[in-house]
Amino acid sequence: MLSITSKENSTVKHISKLISKAKYRKDQGFFVVEGIRLCTDAIRSNAEIETFICTESAMEKYSEAIAELEAYAKHSYTVTSNIFSMLSDTKTPQGVICVVKALDNKPQFDKINSKYVLLQNMQDPSNLGAVLRSADALGFCGVILTKDCCDILSPKVCRASMGAVFRVPFMVCEDECEFVSKFNKNGKSYAAVVRNGINITELEYNEASLLCIGNEGNGLTDDLVSACTYAVTIPMKGNAESLNAAAAAGIIMWEMIR
Repeated sequence: MLSITSKENSTVKHISKLISKAKYRKDQGFFVVEGIRLCTDAIRSNAEIETFICTESAMEKYSEAIAELEAYAKHSYTVTSNIFSMLSDTKTPQGVICVVKALDNKPQFDKINSKYVLLQNMQDPSNLGAVLRSADALGFCGVILTKDCCDILSPKVCRASMGAVFRVPFMVCEDECEFVSKFNKNGKSYAAVVRNGINITELEYNEASLLCIGNEGNGLTDDLVSACTYAVTIPMKGNAESLNAAAAAGIIMWEMIR
């Protein structure tokens, strides 16, 4: 494994830009994941790893996983702890980073009794990652993002998804209202609203179904709510006015598959 000892190294600069700039990720067609679990999840998901870097201490601590990653990646390097700390996006880095080729795993909408979730203008990477994780756990067939959502391939989203970003098909749509209208020709769509919707427990979700979740502060737009087959609300007994977007998505997604 080759060693990188200068922060001016072109590979270091490339990874730094991939971590910090969404446009650069999109233009280059690569994204970055950090940590042993995410990096090995990339292998298990048959993702293409372009570059793998680690520290000497990580090589000693995670020797078996490091050997597997080194053999799998196209290019492998060791870096100093100082250089790795410049690249790391975590508070307690494990000393392992992979540069992964952008995924080509769009949802397929010809499945019978399939479930999907559409996120409109979701801005919090932790929320987006949590929705991906729930979609993975509950067997949803895909996640659709509006173009104003935060970048699904950002390090924070990948980390919050706990590897679900590799397993859950996703796509970005240009016009969500048009997308929902087309979906409704073969299925039904459900707009999550804070109040005045149908109780989520009063509906049957036994066909192709699309759940729409809105922005953390403003919810769904009126146009998208109107485009959906139903507006639905989670019944709440406490004093909270609303739920976190990711929590609301998880509750309704569970109701849709039970």
